Amino acid sequence: MGDIVHALPAVSDIARHFPGAVIDWVAEESFTAIPALHPQVSQVIPVALRRWRKNWFSAETRQERAAFWHRVGKHRYDCVIDLQGLVKSALLARHVNGPLHGCDFRSAREPLAALFYRFRHRVVFQQSAVTRMRLLAAQSLGYALEGPPEFGLKVGRRPGMPPRYAAVMPSASRETKLWPEEYWKAVLLRLEVAGYAPYLFAGNEEELERAQRLADAVPRARAMPRMGLREAAEVLAGASVFVGLDSGLTHLAGGLGRPTIGIYCDYDPALAPVTGSGFIACLGGPGTPPTREEVLAAVGRALPAEATHPRPVVAINDDTEPDA
Repeated sequence: MGDIVHALPAVSDIARHFPGAVIDWVAEESFTAIPALHPQVSQVIPVALRRWRKNWFSAETRQERAAFWHRVGKHRYDCVIDLQGLVKSALLARHVNGPLHGCDFRSAREPLAALFYRFRHRVVFQQSAVTRMRLLAAQSLGYALEGPPEFGLKVGRRPGMPPRYAAVMPSASRETKLWPEEYWKAVLLRLEVAGYAPYLFAGNEEELERAQRLADAVPRARAMPRMGLREAAEVLAGASVFVGLDSGLTHLAGGLGRPTIGIYCDYDPALAPVTGSGFIACLGGPGTPPTREEVLAAVGRALPAEATHPRPVVAINDDTEPDA
């Protein structure tokens, strides 16, 4: 999901340089709601690689694959760009009817992916994912990259939400990304005493259990029921601040212009930083997760309303620190 969010500004760039261009997007079926939020995307074509791998040779899967190949092959595109740079994405893109562009062997995320491209472009890897994708699109279509990234998301605030609330994502796709629950409780308390009820997201049953444990420790915190990505985006759009691990929702919050604090525990934030027009703090790194105090300080900077509406600050006992 993070890759999809990172690619959104490239679509805005293409639409700005080629007004009226028809832009189609192939995305994993569970994430199609995100590119559909960009008004310049003409159609989102779902692919189900994750589901197909479980029953690759079944009759139903073969029929679905054939239908997908037919759909992406029936139109002739002027340009096909693999923004992800993986072998699986390159193989999919090769079936699309049109000249295929991608990164060269030295700059693709998986170098073997470059074997499948007709046109290969050098894009320095050691920079943010948003910039890499914007540069690849610019080189593929022959325009100069300019201006800050524009995510182009059009999302309304979800009805029924309170006027002031914080959105929190304490879970991620890998266990190595997790942050201590005692630290999360301190963050939730900090948000609550500042006047922002914390709303916690979860993507599966295990994550929902974690969110509920954390919410139980803070009176006004709430573990949100599982919801679709469009509904989640509507919740994010109205949040006063977002605090989350290195996850797709965190990057989506930044793209929506929300004040966003990203917590990194196993990945370099320089390569995939949260990007957006609002306040952004990317804390931690591989093997060096941020301290509780660093995140609490970032929360304070992200809530300028506190300067005019001071509230008591909760005292956190140092005994809550987990063992090193």
